[in-house]
Amino acid sequence: MDLKLLINKAIESKKFSYSPYSKFRVGSALLTEDNKIYTGCNVEISSYSLTICAERNAIFKAYSEGERKFKSIAISADTEDYISPCGACRQVITDLCGNIDVILINGKGQYKIFKSIELLPFAFSDKELNNRE
Repeated sequence: MDLKLLINKAIESKKFSYSPYSKFRVGSALLTEDNKIYTGCNVEISSYSLTICAERNAIFKAYSEGERKFKSIAISADTEDYISPCGACRQVITDLCGNIDVILINGKGQYKIFKSIELLPFAFSDKELNNRE
């Protein structure tokens, strides 16, 4: 899979962002092991706690279609600096996607790549749930 294609899909998905309150558009593109791409954007609700982030939007879309194995996720915003997933999205990425590449894209289309475990060291996981006595 061409990295440039995944990055472009994340950038393009920002146009679907529904962000009337914050005006902070975010787009994402999730790549499966068999090279399918699922996109997502942030969707804001007036009660902010009900808002869905672009990353979770793409991951849940993929999961709802039976996907379970992923290579990477690209995240794009209009910011000068690189946009990083919020804590909730970091947990979801780690739990549902594993230690995949996380590509952070700034408003100029430049990018940096991290492993998801780098963004959430000491992540809570099913190991803690299964170690109960």
